[in-house]
Amino acid sequence: MSANHPEPHNIQAWAQINRKYLGQGVRVKRFRRPQRSQIRNRVLLAILMAKDKKLSQFAEELSISSRSVSAWVYEGRIPSKTNMDKACRLLGYSPHVLFNETLIRESPILCQPSPSRFMKRTLTSSPNRNNILTGLCMVYDLSVTDVSRWINVHPGTFRKWLHNGHIPANSLQEKAARFFRIPQNILFAESEF
Repeated sequence: MSANHPEPHNIQAWAQINRKYLGQGVRVKRFRRPQRSQIRNRVLLAILMAKDKKLSQFAEELSISSRSVSAWVYEGRIPSKTNMDKACRLLGYSPHVLFNETLIRESPILCQPSPSRFMKRTLTSSPNRNNILTGLCMVYDLSVTDVSRWINVHPGTFRKWLHNGHIPANSLQEKAARFFRIPQNILFAESEF
């Protein structure tokens, strides 16, 4: 070989060199389970969960990217006027309920007194009239019995709020709003219709 032409390396040698300097590659989980502190728009996620609608399915119905809907839920982004109107029309809620800027900006974290678990039979036993309240129990994985105990309400009464859409007395609305850290007019928006 001449001095101008370097000696050719075989492919295995290049693979060893690359592995040494580049490592084994980046491994990213296919799906991530969001932490509670990562959810910025809890109301939107609660409604979608109560209606058993995935973010990607909702994005497809709106004819937008699923990344945009994820940004609404997890990053607290506010959609354009057009997309906001489409989302509100599709889900049947006002913009004040779905995209409440104050609630999204503050994004308070719920402090539950002890571990709890949402029971799927809550969804299958009766129809939901209050998707926001039911969805929040799903988002935080809270059982109806535990929540009713924590806010000092009989479980049957709490179930009536979920399934029958009963509007509780103002003092009980305040207890639920304090626990979930969501204003009463949003938490019981469906009951007011």
